[in-house]
Amino acid sequence: MSSSSSSGGLLAVAVLAAVLAGARCAPAKVTFTVEKGSDEKDLAVLVKYEGDTMAEVELRENGSNEWVDMVKTDGDVWRFESEEPLQGPFNFRFLTVKGMKNVFDDVIPAKYTIGATYTPEQY
Repeated sequence: MSSSSSSGGLLAVAVLAAVLAGARCAPAKVTFTVEKGSDEKDLAVLVKYEGDTMAEVELRENGSNEWVDMVKTDGDVWRFESEEPLQGPFNFRFLTVKGMKNVFDDVIPAKYTIGATYTPEQY
């Protein structure tokens, strides 16, 4: 009978350790900063993701079902140029170098400010 008690105690300790480990593993923070040069047809965004680097970034405009590739320029700045005025708020989907995938909706508002940093509501 003591062996079942001790295995029950070990299970409780293992569960507690897993819960505590999960509490310390909050999702990495991501931010999107609208860069100089952005205008109604050109959006340049500095994307920062704690502990990782972007491998791919896609943009979806308000009301669209289509994701479009952004092009990496200087550092971690990603740019999309359009022939038509862009329609915000803007949604982002990305893949990091380490394989993290994520989608953030309505991150940058339609009336954004150059130099402003936007954090998704999930944080």
